[in-house]
Amino acid sequence: MGDGHTLPMGQADRFAFGGARNPLVISWPNRIKDKGGIRTQFHHVIDIVPTILEAAGVEQPSSVNGVTQKPIEGVSMVYSFDDPKAEEHRHVQYFEMFGNRAIYSNGWVACVRHGRLPWEGSGTYDFDKDKWELYRIDGDFSEANDMASREPQRLRDMQDLFWVEAAKYQVLPLDDRFIERADPSLRPSLIAGRTDFTYYPGATRIPESSSANVKNRSHTITAHIDVPQTGGDGVLVAAGGTVGGYAPYVKDGKPTYEYNWFSQQRYKAQSSEKLSPGSATVRMEFKYDGGGVGKGGVATLYVNDKVGEGRIEKTILGRYSADETFDIGMDTGSVSPNPYTGTLRKVEVRLQPTDHTENDIKTIRKAERKVWFAVE
Repeated sequence: MGDGHTLPMGQADRFAFGGARNPLVISWPNRIKDKGGIRTQFHHVIDIVPTILEAAGVEQPSSVNGVTQKPIEGVSMVYSFDDPKAEEHRHVQYFEMFGNRAIYSNGWVACVRHGRLPWEGSGTYDFDKDKWELYRIDGDFSEANDMASREPQRLRDMQDLFWVEAAKYQVLPLDDRFIERADPSLRPSLIAGRTDFTYYPGATRIPESSSANVKNRSHTITAHIDVPQTGGDGVLVAAGGTVGGYAPYVKDGKPTYEYNWFSQQRYKAQSSEKLSPGSATVRMEFKYDGGGVGKGGVATLYVNDKVGEGRIEKTILGRYSADETFDIGMDTGSVSPNPYTGTLRKVEVRLQPTDHTENDIKTIRKAERKVWFAVE
C-alpha cells in the first residue's frame, strides 16, 4: 500500500509521487486471520492514525486541552483486513513538495517533476514549463509507461482535480523554493529587534534562530544560581554544539565560559576561585572588538567581582550549526551531557547595539545560508 521513490535519501523526498511501493506490515493475530496476506488497495501514510483509532475503538477527539482539533484527513484501512479484494476507500490523494506535484485518483496518477534536478538546491522555476505525465498504476506502479499522449482528456481531468485538492488542503500558493525556505531571515521573527531576554529552567531545544543572537556584538549572559553545600557543576547555558557554539558552565566548582570556533579553536575563560555555597550571580561579559563581523573579543567572568578573563581571537559570524539548539541549565545536543546540579533560577541575556554596515549584514546572511547548503 502507498507510494514511494527509488532515489537516495535526501533526493527522493523532494519528489511528489512515484517509482516504487513502500511496504506496510500490520500484525494483529487475534483479528487478522489471513496470515501473510497481501493487500493492494492504495493508501497513504496519513491513513495510519485513522486505522489505529478504529482498531482501538477510539473516536478522534474534537478537542485536546481546550484546543479544537482539525479533522484527521486520512481514512482507515481496517476494512481491508477481512477482504483482500475489498473496494479501496481512498480514491484521491494529492502530493506536493517544492513545486513537484502529483494526484492519485482511482488507480491513475498524474505527476510532474518541477524544474529542479535532484542536485540543485536553490532557485525558482517557471511552472508554465512543467510537463505532466500520466500512469496507470495497476500493472505499472514503477511508472515506466507514460500515457499522457494517449489519454489527454484524462490528464486534463487529473490536473483539474489536483487544483481542487490543493485548494481544499491549503497547498496554495505553490512555493518551489528549496533551501531558501530553511532560511529563518525570510520568516517572521519574535526576536528581531529585541535586546533583553530572560530564560528559566526548562527552556530547552530552542532553535538557534529563535534564541538571543549574541553573534557579532558585545553582550552579557548572567546566570542566577543557588550553589549546594556539596558544590554544583554542569551546564548553565549551551548554544550550538561540536561544530561551533558557546557554553557557560561550572566545572569543579569554578565558573567557566568556553567558545568553540568550528572545532578548530576553543577559547576559555575560567574563574580562579570556586563558588561558595549559597546564592550566586555568575556573569559573563563579552566585549566585542568591532570593526566588522566574525571578530574576536574578551570574555570576562564575574561573581560579584571579576574572577576570570579570556581572549577569544575570532567568532562565528553566521550560524553555529544547522541542527543544534539553545538550552538553559543543560545541553540536549553534543556540548555536554551534564545538567547543572545546583539550582538554576534564571538566565538573562543582554545584547549591546551594533554598528554593522550594509555589507556586514549581507556577509552575515550569506554565511548563514551556507549552513543550509551544507545540509543539502
